[in-house]
Amino acid sequence: MAKSAQKETPLNKQYNQIKAKYPGALLLFRVGDFYETFGEDAIRASKILGIVLTRRNNGGAHEELAGFPHHSLDNYLPKLVRAGERVAICDQLEDPAAAKGIVKRGVTELVTPGVSYNDNVLDIRKNNYLAAVHFGKEDQLGLSLLDISTGEFMAAQGNAAYVDKMLQSFSPSEVLFCKKNKQEFLQLFGDKFHTFQLEDWCFGDDFAHEKLTSHFQTTTLKGFGIDTLPLGIVAAGVIIHYLLETEHRQIGHVSRITRLEEEKYVWLDRFTIRNLELVYPQQEGGVPLIQILDQTVTPMGARLLRKWVVLPLKEKMPVEERLNTVELFLENEELHESLTHHLKQIGDLERLISKVAVRRISPRELGQLKKSLQQLTPVKAMLSAPPTGESAAGKTSSGVLRKYADQLNTCSYLLEKIDTELRDDAPVAIHQGGMIKSGVDAELDELHGIAFAGKDYLLKLQNRETEKTGIPSLKIAFNKVFGYYLEVTNAHKNKVPVDWIRKQTLVNAERYITPELKEYEEKILNAEDKIFAIELRIFNDLVTAATEYVGAIQQNARIVSVLDTLSSFATIARKNNYVKPIITEGKELDIKDGRHPVIEQQLPLGESYVPNDLFLDNESQQIIIITGPNMAGKSALLRQTALIVLMAQMGCYVPAREATIGLVDKVFTRVGASDNLSRGESTFMVEMTETASILNNLSDRSLVLMDEIGRGTSTYDGVSIAWAIAEYLHTHPSFRAKTLFATHYHELNQLAEDFPRIKNFNVAVKESDNKIIFLRKLKPGGSEHSFGIHVAQIAGMPQLIVLRASEIMQHLEKDHVTENKAQKVKDLPKNNFQLSIFEPADPRLEELKEKLSILDVNTLSPIEALLKLNELKKMIS
Repeated sequence: MAKSAQKETPLNKQYNQIKAKYPGALLLFRVGDFYETFGEDAIRASKILGIVLTRRNNGGAHEELAGFPHHSLDNYLPKLVRAGERVAICDQLEDPAAAKGIVKRGVTELVTPGVSYNDNVLDIRKNNYLAAVHFGKEDQLGLSLLDISTGEFMAAQGNAAYVDKMLQSFSPSEVLFCKKNKQEFLQLFGDKFHTFQLEDWCFGDDFAHEKLTSHFQTTTLKGFGIDTLPLGIVAAGVIIHYLLETEHRQIGHVSRITRLEEEKYVWLDRFTIRNLELVYPQQEGGVPLIQILDQTVTPMGARLLRKWVVLPLKEKMPVEERLNTVELFLENEELHESLTHHLKQIGDLERLISKVAVRRISPRELGQLKKSLQQLTPVKAMLSAPPTGESAAGKTSSGVLRKYADQLNTCSYLLEKIDTELRDDAPVAIHQGGMIKSGVDAELDELHGIAFAGKDYLLKLQNRETEKTGIPSLKIAFNKVFGYYLEVTNAHKNKVPVDWIRKQTLVNAERYITPELKEYEEKILNAEDKIFAIELRIFNDLVTAATEYVGAIQQNARIVSVLDTLSSFATIARKNNYVKPIITEGKELDIKDGRHPVIEQQLPLGESYVPNDLFLDNESQQIIIITGPNMAGKSALLRQTALIVLMAQMGCYVPAREATIGLVDKVFTRVGASDNLSRGESTFMVEMTETASILNNLSDRSLVLMDEIGRGTSTYDGVSIAWAIAEYLHTHPSFRAKTLFATHYHELNQLAEDFPRIKNFNVAVKESDNKIIFLRKLKPGGSEHSFGIHVAQIAGMPQLIVLRASEIMQHLEKDHVTENKAQKVKDLPKNNFQLSIFEPADPRLEELKEKLSILDVNTLSPIEALLKLNELKKMIS
């Protein structure tokens, strides 16, 4: 509602004052029964929402206008937020009928991509994180992450690579940073996030510390374990400040902040998370690992699983604790099935109790909270009972299950209170009424009697008046304008008693009221108003009682999420024939009959995945050079090795016959080809950047996967780079990183002769009738062929190109050790692009040529000639 040259109206003034407080936000301005947008906001809203954009004359100037009914907010708001808009919701703060002058309005909530409680905005199986990044000195950054819908609050600190990895792992919906660091932020993290820039003063140490201690009502942050993260504290303080600025002041459910400890989790850089497709596929229609692992039945379990997938553990004890619990579920199928049955009936405890804390919970949602809490009693009981037929590991896990049981709070008082007072069929919205059961409040019961018995009374009144007046079509009805009335058709209006009062004339009927009807109407309406007030009071008391259990229910949600995730691991282990890995402190990696967990689930019916053994250690077989043809399965073998290791260190069973996993602390991958042209980086530049990141961050327990290093440049450059990298990994002065090195450069087979811990393996193929069959089996020794031309032929390459490529390859490979390659390229046979069966490049045609050259047609009988012709035909078919 832009200012005009003419005098500003009170409504214009009010709008402009509110709009000025929220620059950059799209303002939904409540006017009557509509939310309206004006000017630039209206243009943006109409495009995103697909609603009509109109214009009106505003003091001589044209102004854009777009709006939607207020009751459609839940439909339109998610579309705006998902489009990256920050939406300020401006409501009427008083009853327009009672207002004197302009209706008082104010912003009741600023919804942003990272700050929302709206179920239509949120994904029930994913967290919705708001992140803040604080740039410190010496390449150190602070990071904080908050999901306001669950109350989860975290802080971390590290270098740019660590923060980048965290941002990719947690995928925040919105990132806050300081205005002065805009260029640094874009350079380090790109433009893939919805961001909001804050002023420099928000990032002060004292300011942030005060915000956090004030919120948590403490004098120190030592109790949270983040006192040694000064940059992380600043980032966390910025988030609390941002919540207050966006009108989110009831945040008592954000009751703690935890430290994201880099030293507890396996290092996965952003390239590895992307290349291994842990949570998102690289190609449209692809299947990420999490889609295979996720058999969770609660929203909390689904969200926790996503964290476990990107944050595998590197400490033996907690990994084994998870694995032993999975084993116990597998050994006690009845316990597992019973637990799953009860977990399925538990709703989103985290988000329901968060809505209680901010007093945004609906009557129906409070009923869902009750139903969820009811499942905790049987879950607690079954976890407390010792399972039968346990293994040694299972006995340890049964103790863990009892520990989980001890941490569950059945909230019996709250459960009984909700069950006693709230109706089982509670409505979606408070204003709909019908929330409270009978027997809770005597006055409410009496008013219910008046309201509901009143309908019977009105029916009796209608029958009595019908009989008295002789009007058979008489009826009593109600509308908001006239209240209750008697309706008489025109055919009978001459029978209307003189004491009836006409209220409305219709085309075919007249409407009347009587003193008795008016008196009873007031009685009913007053009863309904009182019923609503009493029900609202009782419901608010219920919500207040529930707020006393916020911490306990959040703890319940954490335990349920762990149980659900471990139960999911047991489900997929049983379904997909996974085994329990042996976790050691050693440095060996020994996998027997390992399989790719994703690919094996995507194979056509009747096909089975070809398993492979793999052994790596730091003493005898540190680096494996894997050669073999295209499409033979080298890349799948690399990826499956990393996925098996990561699954094991998540606490999940693995797709193998046996697996001994020496704990890995870092996993690096360099697979596939991609470019980043928007930032001026070619495919080869991206490859070299990712490879440099690996080589500069090695450790003695690293697992390194390299696929086709050096293929993005000339042959000599590529071989040289790949050779030097393999040498570097073997001769590194401090670390012996276990490495799988897949390549088409057969020259690298020479490395095994010069370096004791480098071994050659190849993915086997079988040649038959000049065709290749992919056996997908890893065997010792190097391969001398890539069969690229055969793959091109399989792919449908024109036969002319296939034949010419074979001819060129034969020429280049002839005496390739002794002859000068540059001269050989110069001496290539010229191609006149005419096929000749007498100068073919195809070996089958060479054989045909030889047979024809020795054939004496003068000595053949007609029948012999036909038989010979048939034989030759079979040779080339």
